Amino acid sequence: MASMKDIKRRRSSIESTQQITKAMKLVSTVKLQRAKQRAEQSEHYFNSIYDTVSSILARAKGIDHPYLREGKSGKKAVILITSNKGLAGGYNSNVIKLITKNESFNPENTKIYAIGIKGRDAMRHAGFEIMKDFSEAIEAPAYRDGAEVTKELLAGFEAGEISEIYLAYTFFKNTVSHIPTLLKLLPVDMENKKPSEKEGTEKEASLKDAPMNFEPEDEEALSLIIPKYVASLIYGAMVEAQASENGARMQAMDNATNNAAEMIDKLTLLYNRARQGAITQELTEIIAGADAIS
Repeated sequence: MASMKDIKRRRSSIESTQQITKAMKLVSTVKLQRAKQRAEQSEHYFNSIYDTVSSILARAKGIDHPYLREGKSGKKAVILITSNKGLAGGYNSNVIKLITKNESFNPENTKIYAIGIKGRDAMRHAGFEIMKDFSEAIEAPAYRDGAEVTKELLAGFEAGEISEIYLAYTFFKNTVSHIPTLLKLLPVDMENKKPSEKEGTEKEASLKDAPMNFEPEDEEALSLIIPKYVASLIYGAMVEAQASENGARMQAMDNATNNAAEMIDKLTLLYNRARQGAITQELTEIIAGADAIS
């Protein structure tokens, strides 16, 4: 059995750690409330723009536009949204696995546009090429950050250097449920739906094959629509990811605080047993000494 001094030192160390995790939980809770409110307020807009533009692009058949033309390079671009900090449970690893565990993506055919230091470092370690690092954007997501990422991606897509564009992030369902999501942005894949989407209605099904007329000309309209569509989805994903990160960190710190409390209780019991044993031994020695003198 460990000595009383060792147990006391260990218990003191865990108590200090518990105070830190408790403080981090409180900070994450406050940040979560703000991020959650922001995500809920913007969710309807981003779902609507995704549904609307996806429907338009799916029915824009026969139009020869650089943004609708799948490149021949075979290269895939992935916008990977993670956090800049750890201590968030499996938040980062879950979204990273969407790429590393997917046979469709490998270091030879995939380029990473990282938003978040944790994802950037993990993908670089896995051998993937990091084309651009936008990690600062995840601290305080803004639409202009999404527009900047979009500008980089669409330039490569239009030049034929990128054939497909994907978005990997964590969808915020509620405080305790966060869903790692891989969304194909371009070319549009109607089979690849967002987690928040429900099954299409009969009206949507009837509109699927309806003709699409553009005003002004189709190419001019798509040149305006698609960059805003991609930028909006990237920005929306950053807002969702930030809420998910704080939710995951709050849960992780809550679990750590509870585990620390359990360990402190066990060490307190061990300390009391060791103290009782030491007292019993001292009494035994005193009695034995008294008997020897008499």
